[in-house]
Amino acid sequence: MKILIADKFQKAYLPQLMALGHEVVLKPDIKADELPVQIKSFEVLIVRSKKVSADAINSSDKLKMIIRAGAGYNTIEIDAAAKKGVYVCNTPGKNSIAVAELAFGLMLALDRKIADNVIELRQGKWNKKKYSEAEGICGKTLGIIGMGEIGVAFAERARAFGMKILAYDPVAIKNPNPKQAELLKNKVFEFKEKLEDLVKESNVITIHVPSNAHTKGMVNKEFLKNVKNNAIILNTSRGDIVVEHDLIEAMNEKNIWAGVDVYCNEPEAGTSDFSTSLSTHSHVYGTHHIGASTEQSQDAIAFEVIEMLKAFAKGEVVHPVNKHLMK
Repeated sequence: MKILIADKFQKAYLPQLMALGHEVVLKPDIKADELPVQIKSFEVLIVRSKKVSADAINSSDKLKMIIRAGAGYNTIEIDAAAKKGVYVCNTPGKNSIAVAELAFGLMLALDRKIADNVIELRQGKWNKKKYSEAEGICGKTLGIIGMGEIGVAFAERARAFGMKILAYDPVAIKNPNPKQAELLKNKVFEFKEKLEDLVKESNVITIHVPSNAHTKGMVNKEFLKNVKNNAIILNTSRGDIVVEHDLIEAMNEKNIWAGVDVYCNEPEAGTSDFSTSLSTHSHVYGTHHIGASTEQSQDAIAFEVIEMLKAFAKGEVVHPVNKHLMK
């Protein structure tokens, strides 16, 4: 097979990838709008965050599979791929702990205003009086929206910190998987049937859902009117889950704080100028879409990609997300 890797790939796993015997071309700096030209002779495309448009997919008669080296696949036109007979596959669960760790770190940092502490110390200011006003999270109510592997990982960590945990997941509540069922049995968390009820009761809300027609714009005026004053909202899922100007308005009016790793209209490049009303807001602790970017998670993803390529060479498609769309 001829394989194009259009994003970074773990260097430690490149020898294993090359040992498969395929023709591998590594071009991590290709821009999304260059893919329609670059992709023409390849059977497999591997990307991380790069957008794969319908034009790119339709420009190749040889393309058979697109691997998203990560969990979310909203950057890939899966409908166009299905019409073309191209499988889109992801690597679910391999970055769950990394994302949960970042979200948890943002929660703790917001509660203790750690970033503001650091900034003022670097400016030569001492303000123990101001920064001694943290509430603490032990005993607080946590609301997890989306109880997949990341939500479960967050819940396990929150339990150790003494939080009361609520969860909203309309799929899992009807048919919990073994891990969710175990946590329910051990009373680690409880499900809420209505999102509104979870929002009203929670001091901290963390969002772990994919971007789709049901979740885009979920955090809007209607959602935010039910959020408690002084609450913390965490979004490490996708930027379009949040209506940014509605969140800004709520932060200004209700003293809400937000930990944000994802944004609408993020730069495509790894380094770029980026400044928005949300990313620069004084109540936002923002990171640079790095939730999955630990060595542990990227190693796990790289290993999984290699296993998927081995399987595909034998005619097996692993983790397809658009198979149901194919005729």
